[in-house]
Amino acid sequence: MTTALTPVTATDADDLSVWPASTARLPHGGLAVGGVSLAEVAESFGTPAYVLDEGEVRARCRAYRDAFPGADVLYAAKAFLCRAMVRWIDEEGLGLDVCSAGELELAVTAGFPPDRVVMHGNAKSPGDIESALRLGVGRIVIDGPSEIARLAAAVGPHGRQRVMVRVVPGVSAGGHEKIRTGTDGQKFGLSPTDGSAQHAIARLLTQPQLQLVGLHCHIGSQITDTEPYVAALRRMVDLMAQVRDLHGLVLPELDLGGGHGIAYRPGEPALGLTGLARRLRTELDERCAAAGLPVPRLAVEPGRAVAGPAGVALYRVLSVKSTGDQVFVAVDGGMSDNPRPALYGVRYAPRLVGRHSTAGSREATVVGRHCEAGDILAAGVGLPGDIRPGDLLAVPVAGAYQLSMASGYNMVGRPPAVAVHGGRARLLVRRETLADLRSRDVGA
Repeated sequence: MTTALTPVTATDADDLSVWPASTARLPHGGLAVGGVSLAEVAESFGTPAYVLDEGEVRARCRAYRDAFPGADVLYAAKAFLCRAMVRWIDEEGLGLDVCSAGELELAVTAGFPPDRVVMHGNAKSPGDIESALRLGVGRIVIDGPSEIARLAAAVGPHGRQRVMVRVVPGVSAGGHEKIRTGTDGQKFGLSPTDGSAQHAIARLLTQPQLQLVGLHCHIGSQITDTEPYVAALRRMVDLMAQVRDLHGLVLPELDLGGGHGIAYRPGEPALGLTGLARRLRTELDERCAAAGLPVPRLAVEPGRAVAGPAGVALYRVLSVKSTGDQVFVAVDGGMSDNPRPALYGVRYAPRLVGRHSTAGSREATVVGRHCEAGDILAAGVGLPGDIRPGDLLAVPVAGAYQLSMASGYNMVGRPPAVAVHGGRARLLVRRETLADLRSRDVGA
């Protein structure tokens, strides 16, 4: 679909370092991803639209497999899931971490092996548990004491389900207070500090239907430093040693969760994957040796770090308005397809594509079409001074927690997901139509 591609290099005047590795320049201000012109994607599939670079997803899966040999790498489905993503991560040898019956059923019906699935959730519904047991998930993570009896009863007297216990290791980390999950005082997990983790483990060991195989923790999201993971690992190994001493049980698995931070704009920090893997492996070996424990099988759960940098969101400019000294560029999407700026204050770096502008840059605020003052996609960004209605804006690092968190606000309809790879574009998830929205309304 494209010609005259010019690979992006670090010496380019405008920094495209956060874009997929396949990003290439086209004449007249265009960009291609996966060998496909973004302007052509917009023409073919409309806007808003989400573009997912299959090659970038696969490369990131392989980078995790290479960095963590001998460990389980589980893709966090909550970042973004569709049948194509299921197939890609399956073919690249990753496992899957799900949080609901919906995510689980989609994965299994798409052909993913259920024994490579781990189910999470601080409040699993009866339907979640029924699906997990019926489909045969590999692990269920116990998040609270009430789950123990409920799960044991659902398994039945002749069944057996492997489980883990989610532990709060007392480590504060994450890019925003709403995504810090490793400390006491929030809804996830069980704390060793107040003894709730130890009590749950003791109760689990009285349930013959439940086989405790390891401990799990997740300390937060968008973490760009290795030290919080090291601190969490130490505390988890200490608890594993307590379990051995109190119950004579050596746990063979340790899941350290995900939350690996990525750069959304050029120059922002990102978690170094190789450095993280090296530090965790060294610390795990040393800590286990000191405690007299065999080294457990490690697991990590990247979601954002796999899907995020592989995605690009496309929007059409609907209006440009100056109010005082502020310039507002309104686009045809917004918080219904990307609530993250409103929720977490995340900042993006949108770019004009599809035409070349010689106008100087001016500061603008890119806003959505929804009836909320907080519907802001990118504040204080540089855009060409001649930006106008009809222009195409592309927002990189859009593959995680955008479509997966999209809503039906204002009944606009959720955008499609389009895969690009090897010069071809194909529809993965179609646009939600007004007919779709009407069909759910069955009242009179």
